[in-house]
Amino acid sequence: MNARWTGLIAATSALLGSGVCTASAVNAVSLRPTSTRVAATARADISPGGASACNALSTLNRMSLEQRVGQMFMVGTPATAASATVLDQISRYHVGNVFLSGRSTSGTATPARTTAALRARVTASSTAGTPLFIATDQEGGYVQVLQGAGFSRIPTALTQGSWSSSTLQRSAATWARQLAGVGVNLNLAPVAGTVPSAAAARNNPPIGVFQREYGYTSYATAAGSSAFVRGMDDGGVGATTKHFPGLGIVTGNTDTTYGVHDRQTSASSAYLNPFATDINDGASAVMMSSAIYDKIDPSTLAVFSPKVVNLVRQRGFTGPIMSDDLGNAVQPGRWPVANRAINALYAGVDLILTVNPAVVPVMYNAILQMAQGSPYWSKKVDNAAYEVLLGKERRGLLGSSCVG
Repeated sequence: MNARWTGLIAATSALLGSGVCTASAVNAVSLRPTSTRVAATARADISPGGASACNALSTLNRMSLEQRVGQMFMVGTPATAASATVLDQISRYHVGNVFLSGRSTSGTATPARTTAALRARVTASSTAGTPLFIATDQEGGYVQVLQGAGFSRIPTALTQGSWSSSTLQRSAATWARQLAGVGVNLNLAPVAGTVPSAAAARNNPPIGVFQREYGYTSYATAAGSSAFVRGMDDGGVGATTKHFPGLGIVTGNTDTTYGVHDRQTSASSAYLNPFATDINDGASAVMMSSAIYDKIDPSTLAVFSPKVVNLVRQRGFTGPIMSDDLGNAVQPGRWPVANRAINALYAGVDLILTVNPAVVPVMYNAILQMAQGSPYWSKKVDNAAYEVLLGKERRGLLGSSCVG
């Protein structure tokens, strides 16, 4: 372990052990570019609790620390072909989850070959034999990665939201079966953010401009997004409700802009209701926003904020809380690469999404070396990997009985 990481671990362990991150301590370990006080939080220790916990826990127990860290990453590869880099990272860094990015327009054969190549890298040494979450963005409208023969042309969420809940649920089940047929088991959809009006949509670059909203009230959003979640589950694919606590009223896109704030949403806002509905209806994952929410935690991005992330757990969610892209997105890009991963884990994020595989070595080694040098960080890794494995078990990826 080099001197840089030894010092980082020691300083971070000291400040976390005190229960409070002071401005000076935070700046000393370069976790944040702001000088704010942040309460240190950690989820409860994992423990057996019935068959569901047993399967996830027994899988965790047979993993090395390196493999547990690998479960915390979802890395992007073109949907048209598994990149050599990502294939190598499954083996070298034990990466446990992959995201099919870009566009594939030639039908089912191409993504099926891609997912087969990814699955072939799952071995006892790479992931302890644990299957990958293979995800993509199949929302509809402007955001549909897999297209062509064998895939429905999915309309925008705004159009989907005009349908009855039963029609949308049946349609989503069909779309899910198409994904499952090519080896995709997790959809990074639906968007559960509420755009308050058609006029507001024109000034909402990430959601409204592309009609990714299900309607213009939190009730309409919840009705549409939850029907989508239920339909995905019916068709054998997990759904990811995103981007908590919502991007429907921001005026910038965190993928392309820095300084994106939501100045209206509070911890008790109705804008959070669609996420709670999606969770209750079986969402497999919750994706955090990378915006700043001034009325909840104005000090940092939602994905880096224990206060914001904990709101997801307060709504009864168990399973993986994931980041939005931390590899190429501009808003989190103001933080050094390693610190993006450390901050997310510190906040309570379990699964780090990066569409750019080039940042994986730095992120992976940062977390690994923190965990090797600190019981606090080792427990954080265990908790995060466990939540990812719990999500996999619920999707039927870990088998039906306890092993280990």
